Amino acid sequence: MRSCLLLLALCGLLPPGPLQAAEGPASAAGTLPDAPLPAALDRVLRDYEQAWRRGDAQALAALFAEDGLVLQSSQPPVRGRDAIRSAYAGQGGSLLRLRALAYSVDGNSGYIIGAYRYGSAVGDAGKFTLTLKRSGDGPWLIFSDMDNSNAPPRVR
Repeated sequence: MRSCLLLLALCGLLPPGPLQAAEGPASAAGTLPDAPLPAALDRVLRDYEQAWRRGDAQALAALFAEDGLVLQSSQPPVRGRDAIRSAYAGQGGSLLRLRALAYSVDGNSGYIIGAYRYGSAVGDAGKFTLTLKRSGDGPWLIFSDMDNSNAPPRVR
């Protein structure tokens, strides 16, 4: 993971600030421990969960920067709030649970690396990265959201 983060930082996609990650070993099932987030970053995850649970594409799109990107598995990338709203239309409506594995903030840019699951499932269904930005002391907005499933690939 550190080599991937280093590569992203070298490409200018991550802020140079220190990585904040949870301490402790992974469990026997390979689950990494949670990294506690500052309140302003945690708000992004909780607002995302609530909008997803309601199936509210408008509220989900509002969490993104005007020029934000969504990079979903098996879908082409979409950019901008209108395209994001369209991409999320008809999605959600389930009990999404997000947790942070690591994060970093430097000035008005940052990222969260995390995992997600649905309902009362014990293990993570997948993982995600959110890159974040804000203007001044305004709220953190999602610049990009990339996720993928932990399910094994289908053989074709």
